[in-house]
Amino acid sequence: MTLNVEQLRIVSYPDPVLRQKATPVDPADPTVRAVALRMIELMHEAEGVGLAAPQIALSWRIFVTNARDADPVDRVYINPRLALGRDDWCTEEEGCLSLPGIHVKVRRPHWVRIEAIGLDGEPFSMEDDGFLARIWQHENDHLDGVLIIDRMTPIDRLATRKLLRDMRVSAEAGP
Repeated sequence: MTLNVEQLRIVSYPDPVLRQKATPVDPADPTVRAVALRMIELMHEAEGVGLAAPQIALSWRIFVTNARDADPVDRVYINPRLALGRDDWCTEEEGCLSLPGIHVKVRRPHWVRIEAIGLDGEPFSMEDDGFLARIWQHENDHLDGVLIIDRMTPIDRLATRKLLRDMRVSAEAGP
């Protein structure tokens, strides 16, 4: 299968790829590097702080971030693994590039440690207890087929019900 990296675009809910569990990738594959660089472009174009491969219709275990003030560097996380804090949780509002117009409150562990392979092919690890930790969890959820609408509060579930239904109807109707 030939992959035209330049044609990759962000997909929206309810695209089925958003619900698939992503598979690990070979960090030495030049296509993985090209896709990661394209993901960074798409993330910046959409003014996002993170983007996971399933959001561009690839069921691969890779995501990218640029957390602006919290971590203003374009980072690539290939085959990431998270260790979550157990004691300290916080609830914050989150949005998602694949769920345009939806912002919901999501409860997550405050502290996270991540291990991944970088764009250079080298393993690395980081820890965070702020905004970057939340981004890692959000993007890693995408790799497991989990969306913020699966984690939202009951009040947000009621508030977004019509918008989500409209998104499903629009997808069924086609372009």
